[in-house]
Amino acid sequence: MLSPASAEAAVARILIAEDEKPVRTLITRARAEEGHFVVATADGTEALDILQREGGNFDLLLADIKMPVMDCIARAVARDFPDLPILLMTGYADQRERVSGLEALICDVIAKPFALAEIKFAVASAVAKGRR
Repeated sequence: MLSPASAEAAVARILIAEDEKPVRTLITRARAEEGHFVVATADGTEALDILQREGGNFDLLLADIKMPVMDCIARAVARDFPDLPILLMTGYADQRERVSGLEALICDVIAKPFALAEIKFAVASAVAKGRR
């Protein structure tokens, strides 16, 4: 079993779906600087299109729960890619209930704003969970 530290050392393919450009840019840069392959999108529809085009070939989906166009992408991903670990972010305390029933796929829900160290640890933990 990999620890978050050893999972962090392994290169992961991470898909990010985040509508807030500053948050998306921060996470993308931080994960890419760690050596991960990162694809970032501004909405759930685009992220789902990429997942379908790539055959779900990602180690983690890191997504905001509430986004324009298609929000709560976790439901569609759970249906189409049931083995893909999901790490969710939200700035709204009441959004956690929207993903009830998906506990097996959702590694964690991170509250925004978050510290970079917090998202780094959460990503490492989620990638490790997915590789077990």
